[in-house]
Amino acid sequence: VTLGGNNLDGTIPMTIGRCKKMIGLDLHGNKLTGSVPKQLFDMSSLSEGLDLSQNTLSGVLPQEIGNLKHLGLLYISGNRFSGELPTGLSSCISLQKLNLSGNFFYGSVPVSYSSLKGLESVDLSRNNLSGHIPTYLQQIPLKNLDLSYNNFEGEVPVKGVFANASATSVIKNTRLCGGLPELHLPICITKTSDFKRHTRKLSVRVIIAISLSSSVAGLGLLSFVLFYCCIKNKRDKPSESRFAESFEKISYGRLFKATQGFSSKNLIGTGSFASVYKGILDENGLTVAIKVLNLQRRGGFKSFMAECEALRNIRHRNLVKVITSCASIDFQRNDFKALVYDFMPNGSLESWLYSTDHKLDPVQRINIIKDVACALEYLHHGCGNVIVHCDLKPSNILLDADMVAHVGDFGLAKIVPFNIGSNANMSSSSIIRGTIGYAPPEYGLGNEVSTSGDIYSFGILLLEMLTGKKPVDPMFEGGLGLHSYAMSALADGSVLHILDPVLLNEDVYKDGLVSLLKIGVQCSYESPQDRMDIGTAVHKIFAITI
Repeated sequence: VTLGGNNLDGTIPMTIGRCKKMIGLDLHGNKLTGSVPKQLFDMSSLSEGLDLSQNTLSGVLPQEIGNLKHLGLLYISGNRFSGELPTGLSSCISLQKLNLSGNFFYGSVPVSYSSLKGLESVDLSRNNLSGHIPTYLQQIPLKNLDLSYNNFEGEVPVKGVFANASATSVIKNTRLCGGLPELHLPICITKTSDFKRHTRKLSVRVIIAISLSSSVAGLGLLSFVLFYCCIKNKRDKPSESRFAESFEKISYGRLFKATQGFSSKNLIGTGSFASVYKGILDENGLTVAIKVLNLQRRGGFKSFMAECEALRNIRHRNLVKVITSCASIDFQRNDFKALVYDFMPNGSLESWLYSTDHKLDPVQRINIIKDVACALEYLHHGCGNVIVHCDLKPSNILLDADMVAHVGDFGLAKIVPFNIGSNANMSSSSIIRGTIGYAPPEYGLGNEVSTSGDIYSFGILLLEMLTGKKPVDPMFEGGLGLHSYAMSALADGSVLHILDPVLLNEDVYKDGLVSLLKIGVQCSYESPQDRMDIGTAVHKIFAITI
């Protein structure tokens, strides 16, 4: 049954499980939403393939997928699936082509997938998968393997499909090493070999003695730690941030040393509630960004707690990664709170948009737009909670060494219930959130923050990147704004006249730029109900070629 490329919307009906003789189902490129019903996997007759790609399906992929033992093709790319990869998939022993790219899957690739001996093509790119690349993939006769844009780490194998650099992609996994020279990965540094040579010289009795001693010492230390934690938990106040429990805290003294006493020469940015310093941690030489909260300013502590709560359980390739935290006192016995992040060597998007020394080319700009869109979709739909950033703007988008964009600064972020995540009509007594020009108009009327507010900010950001004009540019007066400026250009066919001249080189596909501008306008309408949702925006953006 082929129903792909239509405008089907709504959810997949549970009654689909009654189609007991169906051998193939193609629903790609529609507007289907919601989770996939388990009944779909009752159709054990499916053998030719199941294609659910390019929809807005969400939730976890049910373990019942293992019922499709004769399935030859499974495509679910470009959706919002999340959670860990289902181990039940290992029962689909006839599977030849597997594409799970462009979702929000996390965790490691299950060991049980080693049973999928018939695989020829696997695409797991653009997820949040982590851990080591399974070595069993070397034994499967794969012709193509795409693991790019994840968080894999460790050494890349060199046998099987990995012996063909053109058939394997592992780009944008910054913690990988080794592999074929053509992959241009750093050399793996390990002491394993030296350790093995050394341990061979030890006698069996010495090894046993050391093992026993270590075990006894380890048990003693574990007992002490457990006892200490129990006592500490009883003393801790309930208001302490649970975020810090996930990380090894760092002392004020180490941060003081890392920044040379919080020297002004290491200051890389200031904001409403914090200052950010570049620092080098003494123990490993790691360069980090240290965000020091201004607790004397009203709202500073609240900003710290908001950022901690928002970042506590989220992880995505396009979000700035927090390394550790510090909640202590300084040398004058004043309260001190800081967050330590990965350092972004290419600074903020704002510094690139308005620099006289360097410019972002068209490809870089659309890649950054894609990165920000993916981060926003994850915050709104893929991280277990609905997180509203509330301050999306160029200065809060940071660029790493590879010019990959990372959304940062969650000091104004808010976690909202699922049922009001997109409702912008609830009144609020809280302070106005966001920055003038990027904050949606409804926030100024006292309405509650919402995901549609972030969509507005994203739309303005997109228009700014295309036109090279800030939303508070002096030219916008008398009711004219960046949104109306772009919308007027679309109406009279003068889009190319308002675009940043840097974008208009001969190699650029102009229709792609016009399509991007339309998305920016559709995301930044004054009424929240008229704005494009982030899932649709992501799909449209990824379909554009420039």
